[in-house]
Amino acid sequence: MSYTALAVLGVVAAVVLDRWVARTRITSTRQWWGAYAIIVFFQLLTNGWLTGRRIVQYDPATILGDDRVVLLGAWRILYAPVEDLMFGFGLVLASCVAWTWLGRGREQAAG
Repeated sequence: MSYTALAVLGVVAAVVLDRWVARTRITSTRQWWGAYAIIVFFQLLTNGWLTGRRIVQYDPATILGDDRVVLLGAWRILYAPVEDLMFGFGLVLASCVAWTWLGRGREQAAG
């Protein structure tokens, strides 16, 4: 399975987890999107530095675009493949859903 397919699957799984499984609905809040904007800014800085310097490289057969490392374009944003943003979104969202869901369980138990 390609990195693109895994990244899309990660986003879909995280949104399904948020909306219908854990029912935390984090993505419907302004706080989530404000916090995520900060996270994605630093993700782009870090990921862009790693991929722009070719410390991390991707097999062009597994990502959108090719092996050219460009600042913007060719399915890259600040040198990083767009898949990294999708995968990062899924990971951060799933982590926040788990944190929120577990916190709700503790509140109900203490309750």
